[in-house]
Amino acid sequence: MDPVSLQLGTSHLWSWLVRLLSKDPEWLNAKVKFFLPKMDLSSEDKAQDAAQGVILQLGRLHTQGRATWQAFIHCVCMELDVPLDLEVPLLSTWGHGDGFPSQLETGEESQPVSQLHHGLKRPYQSCGSSPRLKQCKKQQLELARKYLQLLKTSAQQRYAGGSPGPGQPLAFHQAYIPPILQWSRTTAPIHTQEGATLAEDGTDVSIRDLFNTRADKGPRVTVLLGKAGMGKTTLAHRLCQRWADGQLDRFQALFLFEFRQLNLVTCLLTLPQLLFDLYVSPEAGSDSVFRYLEDNADGVLLIFDGLDQALHPHCSREKEGPEDPSPALALFSGLCRGTLLPGCWVLATSRPGKLPDCLPVEAATVHMWGFDRPRMEEYVGRVFSDPLRQEAALAELRESRHLRSMCAVPALCWVTCLCLHRLLPGSSPGQAAALLPTVTQNYVQMVATLGPRGCLPPKSLLDLSEVALRGLETGKVLFSVGDIHPSTMASGAALGLLTSFCICTGPGHQDTGYAFTHLSLQEFFAALYLMASPKVDKTALVGHVTLNSHWVLRTKARPGLLDHLPTFLAGLASCACRPFLSLVAQRDETWVSAKQAAVMQALRKLAARRLTGPKVVALCHCVGETQEPELASLVAQSLPYHLSFHNFPLTYTDLAALTNILGHRNAPIHLDFEGCPLEPHCPEALAGCKQVENLSFKSRKCGDAFAEALSRSLPTMGNLKKLGLSGSKITARGIGHLVPALRLCPQLEEVSFQDNQLKDWAVLNIVEVLPCLPRLQKLDLSRNNVSMSTLLCLTKVAVACPTVRTLQVREADLIFLLSPPAETAAELQGAPDLLGNAGQRRRRAELQDRSLTLRLQQCHLRVHDVQELIAQLQEGPHLDVVDLSGNQLDDEGCRLMAEATSQLRIARKLDLSDNGLSVDGVHCVLSAASTCQTLEELHISLLHKTVVFTFAPEPEQQKGIRRRAALWVSLTHLMPSEPLLHATRIRLTHCGLQAKHLEPLCRALRGSCRLGHLDFSGNALGDEGVAQLARLLPGLGALQSLDLSENGLSLDAVLMLAPCFATLQWLLHLDISSESQHVILRGDRRGRDLAGGSLPQFPAGAQFFAFGQRRVPRTFCLSQCQLEPLSLTRLCETLEKCPGPLEVKLSCEVLSDKSLETLLHHLPRLPQLRLLQLSQTKLSPKSPLLLADLFSLCPRVQKVDLRSLYHVTLHFKSSEEREGECCGRFTDCGLSQEHVEPLCWLLSKCEELNQLDLSANMLGDDGLQCLLECLPQLPISGSLDLSHNSISLESALGLVKTLPSCPRVREASVNLGSEQSFWMHFSRQEEAGKTLRLSQCSFGPEHVPRLAAGLNQSLKLTALTLTQCCLGLEQLTLLLSLLRWPVGLFSLSISETQQQLCLQLEFPRQENPEAVALRLAHCDLGTHHNLLVWRLMETCARLRQLSLSQVNLCDTSSLLLQSLLQSLSELKTFRLTSSCVSSKGLAHVMSGLSHCYHLEELDLSNNRFGEEDTRVLMGVLEGMCRLKRLNLSHLPLGSAALAELTQGLSHMTLLQSLRLSHNQIRDIGAQHLAAVLSELPELRKIDLSGNGIGPAGGVQLAESLALCKHLEELMLGYNVLGNDTVLRLAQRLPHHLRVLHLPSSGLSLEGLLILSQALDGCPYVEEISLVSCEIDNHAAKPLAASLVLCPALEEILLSWNLLGDEAAAELAQVLPQMGRLKRMDLEKNRITACGAWLLVEGLAQGSGIQVIRLWNNPISPDVAQHLQSQEPRLDFAFFDKQPQPPRGS
Repeated sequence: MDPVSLQLGTSHLWSWLVRLLSKDPEWLNAKVKFFLPKMDLSSEDKAQDAAQGVILQLGRLHTQGRATWQAFIHCVCMELDVPLDLEVPLLSTWGHGDGFPSQLETGEESQPVSQLHHGLKRPYQSCGSSPRLKQCKKQQLELARKYLQLLKTSAQQRYAGGSPGPGQPLAFHQAYIPPILQWSRTTAPIHTQEGATLAEDGTDVSIRDLFNTRADKGPRVTVLLGKAGMGKTTLAHRLCQRWADGQLDRFQALFLFEFRQLNLVTCLLTLPQLLFDLYVSPEAGSDSVFRYLEDNADGVLLIFDGLDQALHPHCSREKEGPEDPSPALALFSGLCRGTLLPGCWVLATSRPGKLPDCLPVEAATVHMWGFDRPRMEEYVGRVFSDPLRQEAALAELRESRHLRSMCAVPALCWVTCLCLHRLLPGSSPGQAAALLPTVTQNYVQMVATLGPRGCLPPKSLLDLSEVALRGLETGKVLFSVGDIHPSTMASGAALGLLTSFCICTGPGHQDTGYAFTHLSLQEFFAALYLMASPKVDKTALVGHVTLNSHWVLRTKARPGLLDHLPTFLAGLASCACRPFLSLVAQRDETWVSAKQAAVMQALRKLAARRLTGPKVVALCHCVGETQEPELASLVAQSLPYHLSFHNFPLTYTDLAALTNILGHRNAPIHLDFEGCPLEPHCPEALAGCKQVENLSFKSRKCGDAFAEALSRSLPTMGNLKKLGLSGSKITARGIGHLVPALRLCPQLEEVSFQDNQLKDWAVLNIVEVLPCLPRLQKLDLSRNNVSMSTLLCLTKVAVACPTVRTLQVREADLIFLLSPPAETAAELQGAPDLLGNAGQRRRRAELQDRSLTLRLQQCHLRVHDVQELIAQLQEGPHLDVVDLSGNQLDDEGCRLMAEATSQLRIARKLDLSDNGLSVDGVHCVLSAASTCQTLEELHISLLHKTVVFTFAPEPEQQKGIRRRAALWVSLTHLMPSEPLLHATRIRLTHCGLQAKHLEPLCRALRGSCRLGHLDFSGNALGDEGVAQLARLLPGLGALQSLDLSENGLSLDAVLMLAPCFATLQWLLHLDISSESQHVILRGDRRGRDLAGGSLPQFPAGAQFFAFGQRRVPRTFCLSQCQLEPLSLTRLCETLEKCPGPLEVKLSCEVLSDKSLETLLHHLPRLPQLRLLQLSQTKLSPKSPLLLADLFSLCPRVQKVDLRSLYHVTLHFKSSEEREGECCGRFTDCGLSQEHVEPLCWLLSKCEELNQLDLSANMLGDDGLQCLLECLPQLPISGSLDLSHNSISLESALGLVKTLPSCPRVREASVNLGSEQSFWMHFSRQEEAGKTLRLSQCSFGPEHVPRLAAGLNQSLKLTALTLTQCCLGLEQLTLLLSLLRWPVGLFSLSISETQQQLCLQLEFPRQENPEAVALRLAHCDLGTHHNLLVWRLMETCARLRQLSLSQVNLCDTSSLLLQSLLQSLSELKTFRLTSSCVSSKGLAHVMSGLSHCYHLEELDLSNNRFGEEDTRVLMGVLEGMCRLKRLNLSHLPLGSAALAELTQGLSHMTLLQSLRLSHNQIRDIGAQHLAAVLSELPELRKIDLSGNGIGPAGGVQLAESLALCKHLEELMLGYNVLGNDTVLRLAQRLPHHLRVLHLPSSGLSLEGLLILSQALDGCPYVEEISLVSCEIDNHAAKPLAASLVLCPALEEILLSWNLLGDEAAAELAQVLPQMGRLKRMDLEKNRITACGAWLLVEGLAQGSGIQVIRLWNNPISPDVAQHLQSQEPRLDFAFFDKQPQPPRGS
């Protein structure tokens, strides 16, 4: 018996165990390998028998310690068929701690023997401490050879594979499929294209490419990035195996380290210790071996697995030598940076995340992806060796989409195959896949599959889950023997869930470590513990349901270990996992469902948040695991319309999870992937996703494999409209896959392939699909590599393809813009062509109408390229814009393009800028372009490299412009047969042209018969060129403008141009500015564009005299020059020869008196002069006298206007005009007392002076008194304005004193307040009555007698108004006592706002001096301020008018008013408006009114009356039979109150005016009112606006109004009357109607037509309001025709309608025929600058209109300002600046 059994003292039990294990040696070998991973089983003696082998292996297990031996005994009892009589003593004897002898423990601890590679090495001292031996080179090479062989032998033994675990097929450990590798940085292999996918196919090519970078010197570092489960560790082991097999022959030595093991090394190491103590130690001569490795470092490969798990950061001090001990990560850093073992190769694997700073920036990065579909099938084929089972597994994989999604991750693919291996036998097709719907349920099935005899030990699983969670929370993935209970370890080993290996915690310190087979398995068990353990409550559980962000560039260098924990929690929360959780937790399903509900609620809360891209993907994984459609729908609907993913890796599984959620979405979505490393086959996950409307990928990591995968999904995405694939590495191979797929996507509207470095063939291949995409609107091929030949091929495609509208090429930009035909939608839906040939004809018509825009900018085009391009375009469609700017065409190429313009049918523009055109080539281009009939403008500027042709649109293509042209024809009275042709504009600016160039240029210009505008600005013509041009101009025909600015002209050259007025019939305006070198000759400015071309142009060569044969004056403008007497003499002599009428506008800095006298002296010699203007010109103080003398020197002067000594305007009468009145304005000229007498003497020589304005001067009281003394000498017949002359109260008293000596003064007004106004109005004959108004004169007690004395001298003074003159009670009483009352009518008005007093007294003829009118405003009748009022009222026994407005009537004052009203027996007018009156006070007032039997007018508007107040009012009205005017507007007067009112109205047979607006009487009230209108025969005015009257009440009202024969004013606005009401009104519209207001009355076009026709019978209409009636251009024409039939019309209100330019044209035509019209309101319409200019032309025909309101029309401010300068009667302001004239004036 062996020593172990003797030691144990249990020989019988030991023999039974040996016999049992001898029956299953393979199982025993697997367990020994698990518990003793460092043991070399191959070194055993093959000759010994089975029993001896079992005894040897049991001895080795026993010597490992108690924990290992107990775990082994548990495995024996769990996994083997142990009889019960043997199992019980086994567990009782060796399954617990008390059965292990203590002497063995002592012996184990006393033997720290290293068994890293038993039989291959002998004990040695660390090479770091051994002395360096001098050996010869031959011995060194021999030692190195032996060590390298030892490395290979070790790798073969370690990575050659092992026996399968219990219950696992052998093939599971042999199946290996090479992964997909993708380069990420610029250090791609030399022989492999950057960005290509490297797929190992069994050969060594791809593996070699990993270590074939461009860096021949320095660090050779490659980082392999891959998500968990992609096979990074497996690939590292595979590399070791391939190297051991001799397939990586470039490397002599290979070392593999795992950071999860290096983390356990706490001591500092040198590089030799890392290589030899922690890996494989040489048998001898370690120093020699290390020196050999240093000398041959380029043949050494070090692989570091799990860089993301590195714990200890290296110290900041870099270790340069190999003898300096450092942490493991510091040694890794030294190897990467080349400070240790320089020249070696380093391969590190890591999960995506922030890489450590120790990696050099030039390190190559390789992404490792999972399985694509071929790899999945190959892997499954290798796993299942049985053909039948293999075929069944492949069938399940091909039919199940979610199964393929899981198998895309190699680790999950292994789990899936393991489950299929158990489920497939006996299952129907699809049944096995249905049992594996999620990753979580896959793991559940795996645990059930691995369980012995199908039995799951719940307690062991829960214990193992606790170990998993504790490890994740502490960052632990490696466990020692003491971390796991023996029974738990036995369960993990039995289920194949744990792996074991040798770990080294330092030199000479080795141990056995255990870990879960994969990190995701540990996460699964951690989630299982959270869900099944009673120790975890719901709060702790929900705390783990989080979404972690996975951005690539983050500050967190080490990713966490709980990434997939929320996913497994969500998976375990599904209903399908409830039985499994109940089994593990040993609880009922109610307890389990409560925990599941908590997880589901946490997910719902996450779904409601606004999440970033990585968290959206994580949430999709979680929700997909739950298998809850309701939750999936909630998440899908909460996703934003534009979902972006930026800069983090995405796999096929990620997109599959997203697609799964999108399947529950109802709305479309846009997916944008930018900068994301994408798995090459991940687009296949989007197959069949109908919700994606916009799909965009922008990543350099997308290559041909990605494009191939995308091509398989595109045809299945039926709602995809926009596809973007930019910034990728797709080549022609990838395009070859995509193009056939695009042909199957007819719904696409936009496709982008920009920035893909595509070559010519690929680009041409893409554009071939254009005819197959009928709805495509944009194709972007920018930033690709396109040659010139290919570019011309693309232009040919653009010309030939019927849907292409624009081809835009500029440097790197290349864009097709397309316009789908109208019937595309119907064709896509499969609608039949019901029209047959008609549909084809329509399609041909669309192709003929197609216009193409071609932009080939900065494309290096040359002359021969242009020739080919012209040939293509001549065969193509109409061209809209052709832009060839920035090329190399030179003179010849520009000439060819100019010649081709007449054949290419370009509609808008041809741009040849920046093409090297020279001065010599300019006239060639002009000659070539002269044959083009549609040329509108040619702009050439050699300085700015500009050559632009602008063309006029053809009439058949521009119907809207033709309509406007017809409008102008109708307005300009052109003959219908006369064609309306455009004028050509030639601009040759900044071309360096000199006088010598003019002759050939003008010869070239003569070829164009429609030359209208010529621009030579910015050249060098000089005086010589201007003289030559003046000679050549008649040969160029009738121009419309000529610009000679900036040509270095002198004043002599300017004077040379003045005679052109006589030689050039078209010349009407000559505008010259000397300082700014601005010289422009032009025709009629009204015919030109206004403010930058916003108005239409007139015919070339035709003088435009709008609305008749009115002569347009010629204008000569000269500004910014020195006007000396000699220059002015020459100028005037030149202008004498010019035809008229003539306007001269001059401007200079200063004009001397001598120059002004010279100018005025020549004025009588200019009979054609109509206007002379001096603007911005400083004049001397003597100039007013010189200008005043002009009235006698030049009798034709009509108006002299001098302002501020800076602006002078002289208006002259024509010889045809009759003698008229003169006007003089000398404002702000500094005139003082000394100027008054000479000025009056000069003005007295004027025959008739209508107006004289001397305001804003410095006359003062003395000057004003002097002027008043001279008044009888002045022939003023109109007005005299002396405002703002620094006058005081003395001037006001002086005016009162002077009035008797001025018999022709009819009115005088003085205001000494802030306004400082002083006006006097005269009449031609002596006036019978005078009016004097004095405001804010502040009379004191001493002034009252002087005022009374002056007034008593004015015997003809009929009206005196004193406003705010500080007349108190005593002063006013004194004034009234001193005044002698006149015999005739005298009116005295006194207003003192400070005392709230407003008093007006009227004294009738031949009656006693008692006032008959009293007005009170803004008064509180209960205050003491109005004592004077009450005293006056006591004397007013015969008061006839009493007005109270905005007063506060208290009860006391109302009683006082009642007593007053009772005494006013002759009162005829009573007004109480907008006041505050109580019900009791109103009763007092009404009681007083009941005694006023002669009352004719009652106004109670704008008050707030209650129902009781209304009844009191109605009671008083019943007795007022003499009432003529009744105003009850803006009262709360409803239909019930109106019914009572109508009873009283029937007695008012004398009623003439009835105002009931804004009372909401509605249809019932209107019907009541209609019943009594027939009893009011004298009714002249009725206002029912804003009463809510509808058609029902309106019709009855219209019928009754027809009976009111004397009706003059009808106001029915703001009611919804309808057409029926208008029809009834129109049938019997009163003949004497003067005012018709129907704003916002709900009229239709038919109603407006009826109303327009009815106006024909109303010759007395003065005012019409149709505001806000939706009147458009169609209704404007009949309305305008009707307005002409109203000769008395004074005001038209058409604001807030839909009137446009056509309506403005109609109104402009009738304006000259409406002689009495004063105001037209067109606010808030749709009139543009064109329509406004038409109104200007209408006003120019002598219309008497005062203002046209045009606020808030679509007219820009600058255009509005220009229009208003031309016609001041146009008002664009918000507020009405013009006073409304009284009607009938």
